Amino acid sequence: VGITESLVTLPPAVDETEMLQKLYSLLEAKGFEARMEGVALLLALCKNNPKLIATNIVQIFDYFVLRISDTHKRVKQMALDVLAEIVTILKDALNPVIIRVVEGIVKNLNSKDSGVHAAASAETCVSLVDKVSLMKEFSHRWSQLSGQALLDVTERIAELVEGVYARSPEVIQRSALPVLWSLLGNKALPVRSANVRAVITRLASALYNVMGTKLKKCAASQPPHVLHILQKSDQVLRRTHLRI
Repeated sequence: VGITESLVTLPPAVDETEMLQKLYSLLEAKGFEARMEGVALLLALCKNNPKLIATNIVQIFDYFVLRISDTHKRVKQMALDVLAEIVTILKDALNPVIIRVVEGIVKNLNSKDSGVHAAASAETCVSLVDKVSLMKEFSHRWSQLSGQALLDVTERIAELVEGVYARSPEVIQRSALPVLWSLLGNKALPVRSANVRAVITRLASALYNVMGTKLKKCAASQPPHVLHILQKSDQVLRRTHLRI
C-alpha cells in the first residue's frame, strides 16, 4: 500500500521493546494522523520483523483492533486495508486474535461509508486461516446484522461451507444450517434487496454440495413452514437439485 509505506520508515537499530512502545503510543494517539502512522508502522514491522509481531500478537491487537473501529473513517479504512496485507504475512500467527479481528470487520460491514464497507467486505475475512472459528463468529454475528451486511456475511458463510465441513461437519450443523433456516423462515428479513433469493440459493447450494441427502434429513426436522418454503422454492430446487 503506497500511502502506508510513505508514512513510516524503520530506524536501523532500535530496541524491540522501544519500538513496540512507540507502536502502542501511535495507535492510541489522540490525533488521527498519528494513529494512521501507527497503522503504517505495524505494517512495516510485519514486513521487516514478523517474528516480533507474532510473539506479541495479543497485546499488539489490543491496540490495533480499536483502529479497525476507529471513529475517523480514514484511520478505519486504512486499518482494514492494512489488515488485508497483515493476514497474508502473519497467517497462523493471527489465530490467537482471530475472533476479535472478525468482530471488528463484521461491525464495519454495516458502515454506510462506501470505502469502509468495501474494505470490510473484501476477501480479507475469507482468507483468514482458521475458517472454523470464522464460521462460528459469522454465524454468531449474523442475527445482529441488517441490510447489505446481512447478505455479505451470508455470502461469506456460503464460501466457507466446503472447507469447514471437511474439518468439522458438526460446526456446519450448528452454525450454517441455522442461518439457512432463518433465511427461509423469516418473512420480514431486515434487508431490501433483489439479491436475497440469489444469496439464499448460494448458501443452500453450498450446503447441499457437502451434505447431500443429509440436508434433506435436517430440513425434515424444521417447522412445517420452513420445509414448505424450501420445497416450493423453484430456484433453490433447480440450483441445488434438492428432492425433498
